[in-house]
Amino acid sequence: MIEKKSLEIEKTVLVGLINTKQNEIISNDYLNELEFLCYTAGGNVIKRFTQRINLPNPKTLIGTGKLKELHLFVDNANISSVIFDDELSPTQQNNLEKILKCKILDRTGLILDIFARRAKTSYARTQVELAQYQYLLPRLKGLWTHLERQKGGIGMRGPGETEIETDRRIVRNKISLLKKKLVNIDKQMSTQRGNRGQLVRVAVVGYTNVGKSTLMNLISKSNVFAENKLFATLDTTVRKVVIGNLPFLMSDTVGFIRKLPTQLIESFKSTLDEVKESDLLLHVIDISHSNFEYHIESVNKTLSEINSLDKPTLLVFNKIDLYSAKPWDPTDLTLKRDKSNYSIKELESSWIKKNNKTSIFISAAKKHNIERFKNQLYKSVREIHVSRFPHNNFLYPEEFNE
Repeated sequence: MIEKKSLEIEKTVLVGLINTKQNEIISNDYLNELEFLCYTAGGNVIKRFTQRINLPNPKTLIGTGKLKELHLFVDNANISSVIFDDELSPTQQNNLEKILKCKILDRTGLILDIFARRAKTSYARTQVELAQYQYLLPRLKGLWTHLERQKGGIGMRGPGETEIETDRRIVRNKISLLKKKLVNIDKQMSTQRGNRGQLVRVAVVGYTNVGKSTLMNLISKSNVFAENKLFATLDTTVRKVVIGNLPFLMSDTVGFIRKLPTQLIESFKSTLDEVKESDLLLHVIDISHSNFEYHIESVNKTLSEINSLDKPTLLVFNKIDLYSAKPWDPTDLTLKRDKSNYSIKELESSWIKKNNKTSIFISAAKKHNIERFKNQLYKSVREIHVSRFPHNNFLYPEEFNE
């Protein structure tokens, strides 16, 4: 069972790598995101450790010197959990637990833990439980003696808190039963989608915590749960929206993230089916984030994996109220200008305008440029609707008037 009760804040340490694939700046940004994930899960980050290493240690991921430094700090600071930004193999996780004598998690395990806390409906809970069992199966060895020493906390929510679950056969049977259960739910969900008629379907997608649910609430005048934490929304919410006199369906989906666990992509197949079967995507982007381009790449990668990257898309750059360009002096030849020095107007006319997708800049929280956004959304939905029902062309003017 997925645990519901709130847990005490744990003292945690984060560990990240610097290598040829990610320099120090990118690594720091990833650790910032990992710290936000940890905060969402109920942890308090005490310290970060990073190491430059091109070839990770197959036994412990990090080198022996850094491991000794980490071990000393964990002992002296009474740390409960050590969380690695990179995925650990079962062997690495087991070795690290023996050496550090505390809970060891990687990014995947942490995301699964957050999903376990956020899952509210029976459907979402079944999806999360399946993903957890699939993740835990190769990690059963040596895990349960550790649980006897320190139960609960980050990474300990969910299945496997009784000794009987240490039996791999039982876990595999559980996975099989959950898959069958999801197949039945998938059929029900597919039937529900088929019963929605011929209304145009719009899916809101984007990196986690970019304001998708806030925008959904604003446009649909609904009350979807929104919070300044990662993965505030797990369950897909579908609402009927009318702009002008044009009705369409709008769905809010789970946020994407870098290194989204493959277990979750598989178990959340039906949730992602809302995206696959949509006619138009609203790709919401946090323009105030320093690495919003990486967010776009991460979302596009997941969209590509579910064959939805080529769908008609409206890029919605949100949180313009939080964006501020860094100062730049054109007379100072030592300073190189980059996108962080661009104003919103300059960003609008940059590569964003050259990507063959319509884009608009808004603030859902402050309601900036919302009328322009509604007008553009109306035009995009109208174009799809009229192509489907040419005889309805006269019913909907090219622009709406509220």
